[in-house]
Amino acid sequence: MTWKPMSRIVGLTVGVVLMLGVGIACPAILHAQGPPTSYSPVVINEPFSDVVERMSAAKPEILQRHMQFLESRYDLSDASATGVTMSRGKPIQVGVRVRLPQGVDSWEALAALTPEQIRENGLWPRGFLPLPHPNHPEGGMVFPQHQIDEILEQEGRDLTRFDLDFDLPEHLLAEYPPAIFLTTRTDLGDVSQGQVITLQNYFELFDGILNPKQLEGLRLLVTPFPQQQFNATNDRRSLRPSMGVTCFDCHVNGHTNGTTHLVGDIRPQAFRHRLDTPTLRGVNVQRLFGSQRALRSIEDFAEFEQRAAYFDGDPSIATKKGVNVLERGSQVHFMSEFMSILDFPPAPKLDIFGQLDPELATAAELRGEVVFNGRGRCAECHPAPYYTDNTMHNLQTERFFDTEEYLGRIATGDGPIKTFPLRGIMESPPYMHDGRLLTLEDTVEFHNLVLRTQLTEEEKRDLVAFLRCL
Repeated sequence: MTWKPMSRIVGLTVGVVLMLGVGIACPAILHAQGPPTSYSPVVINEPFSDVVERMSAAKPEILQRHMQFLESRYDLSDASATGVTMSRGKPIQVGVRVRLPQGVDSWEALAALTPEQIRENGLWPRGFLPLPHPNHPEGGMVFPQHQIDEILEQEGRDLTRFDLDFDLPEHLLAEYPPAIFLTTRTDLGDVSQGQVITLQNYFELFDGILNPKQLEGLRLLVTPFPQQQFNATNDRRSLRPSMGVTCFDCHVNGHTNGTTHLVGDIRPQAFRHRLDTPTLRGVNVQRLFGSQRALRSIEDFAEFEQRAAYFDGDPSIATKKGVNVLERGSQVHFMSEFMSILDFPPAPKLDIFGQLDPELATAAELRGEVVFNGRGRCAECHPAPYYTDNTMHNLQTERFFDTEEYLGRIATGDGPIKTFPLRGIMESPPYMHDGRLLTLEDTVEFHNLVLRTQLTEEEKRDLVAFLRCL
């Protein structure tokens, strides 16, 4: 076993920090020298036309380097399951996509090693390391092309960035458009009617189904407001001045389209986590919001997103670009009231306690439930009926690898991460807070290593079969 990481760093120097950008990186001034800072520059001295020319010219090389990086980590091919689909018919992707490290013959051989042996020999799979943003030193919201096309067609609003494109293939993302299920009208099933909900159609589709507060909350969720990369200033990444983005540009139909970003609560830039947009389905049963921020209510989440997350947690930039200050007693409440009726997709094989009905489940699914509640140790953090304990856990992945840098990302341990619900999990790829795991099989292999559960191949297959039932 001779595989070694691409690079390793023992310590962080000021030079490395400056190279990767200080505070929140702004490529317009990356050449500038100065001490590390938590703030972005408010005044941009480079003409906007020069920024566009420079960053557009750099885009092909950045994308090529990043895609080569992804290919070195993952099998990105389109390999879907037979007869297993999401609510509106999209087949789910199957198989372990993370590549084994060179010199390791099987996942079983890797799982037999101790964390110390894996770290000392550089054998932690590259796909299990934190996933960098498509351009980590730059960061910011990046939308899948199908979302860009749909919003441009419906509203004439362009979510294209002149400097960057989304990275993961569409077949590895949630289905589009996703279904919408409401806790208040379970009799209606999917109320999306196969449409992406925007300002153009929300009233037609939901008038008579929602109460006036919920309808106003939905309107706010599909209304564009200024954001870091999409705004009217010269400090933007859209060619034309922009009205901004909406909550549902990322959480499309109250679910997710895989849009990525960087979390706003970490400095310097190289340590910021890539963000995989989580689904809003089932937020009514959750008590923590944000993968690490541990916001305590859906109201806190709604207000935080537009006042802070839209602007990388920098209030000075928010003021400059046009922050939308929501009124807590009405607007925040209305938005939260709508989000709180977004339901999980139906799970016909689960009983009222969130457990498998033995008369409906297959033998493999029933065995997988036993693994989930037993040797797999999944239920310790993800108990039924909604498969979350509404707290945070630190998996201490730093046991398995040395701190290292790649593509502007410095990989360390992830720290405490909230327990996301597993209800409807097969409809929400990719997985983990940063989207580093592309399939349920990847997720099982990751936790088998981290938790050191030593599951057999049959147990892992059965566990995946059970997760598809949730």
